[in-house]
Amino acid sequence: MGNGLNKCVTSHLRIKDQPAGERPRERLIQVGAAALSNAELVAILLRTGLKGMNAVEVSRQLIQTFGSLQALSSASLEDLRKIKGIGRDKAVTLMAAFALARKMAAELQSQSPLLDQPAEVVKLIADSCLDKRVETLQVLLLNTRRRLIRVQEISNGTLDTILVHPREVFHSAIAANAAAIILAHNHPSGDPTPSEADIKATRDLIRAGQLLKIEVLDHIIIGRATAERSQAYSSLRELGYFYQ
Repeated sequence: MGNGLNKCVTSHLRIKDQPAGERPRERLIQVGAAALSNAELVAILLRTGLKGMNAVEVSRQLIQTFGSLQALSSASLEDLRKIKGIGRDKAVTLMAAFALARKMAAELQSQSPLLDQPAEVVKLIADSCLDKRVETLQVLLLNTRRRLIRVQEISNGTLDTILVHPREVFHSAIAANAAAIILAHNHPSGDPTPSEADIKATRDLIRAGQLLKIEVLDHIIIGRATAERSQAYSSLRELGYFYQ
């Protein structure tokens, strides 16, 4: 009972009177923005609360009133000012922050390539593979619309093999909140024909992705075109290995 009372008392303290480890700004510096709750992040924008409620408590009430961050982000100035503790300046700050977030999302959307064809993947990463003398596995992290979040280099192998564990492949995907991934690696020999090891590793990663609800869309092997071979890559999906 004593611990519960202490916690309650602490939560109603002004933020500047709380222990440093519990203040949103200090926590952001120490552990990063991703570790903060929605209420803590909004509290940083609000800066202050009101009598009897600190900024985090006001933020929590604000989010609960609108039901979600999405609804809060669409609220008008008048709707925000109806919430106790939200004056004109705080409402304007919130609206500006959400507007910036929307602009950034639109900017990223317009810049991120759509990767729904093997040729688009090859065009994106082929140049970075040309000077590599060992096999290098790259994972392309995609959002729900199959647009690129980023390319993550996972591992370098020997001249003709890569040793990779699903944990290494999906760690970055989980951290980036990716909905799907495309695997890609080069064959220094120039022949993009998949090896038995390539096929087995692909199937293992497909199964791991199914468990994690992250779809493996393709595995593309990049080589070099020759007079006898016009295509400089192989797509394991196009070759039918995703359906066996």
